[in-house]
Amino acid sequence: MGSRVTHFEIPSSNPEETMNFFKSTFDWNFQQLGKEDYWFAKTGGDDKPGINGAIMKRKHPNQPVTNAISVDNIDHTIDCITTNGGTLVVEKTAVPEAGWLAFFKDPDGNIHGLWQDDKEAK
Repeated sequence: MGSRVTHFEIPSSNPEETMNFFKSTFDWNFQQLGKEDYWFAKTGGDDKPGINGAIMKRKHPNQPVTNAISVDNIDHTIDCITTNGGTLVVEKTAVPEAGWLAFFKDPDGNIHGLWQDDKEAK
């Protein structure tokens, strides 16, 4: 079974302004993750196709919008990425009690995220 795009991240220099744009234009709803500069975006009802995502405080000027691909085994997927011509750009990182995250470039230079659920991640 394949791995699906399940989440997107939109970096923003002014998250409040960006969230207001998406609320007013597309009727999205947002929920902040604790005290982090990260807000989950609910883009619509679960009865329609689509994915949810997040708006986050931009970490560097060239940070792109990324899509996260959910995988069963992030270590195996990282090996496959490098074997098949991709490049890891952010090492596997724990999101405590949620999962593992990494970012890679495909052979054309586009950046994508990887996500593995794991409530034991530390």
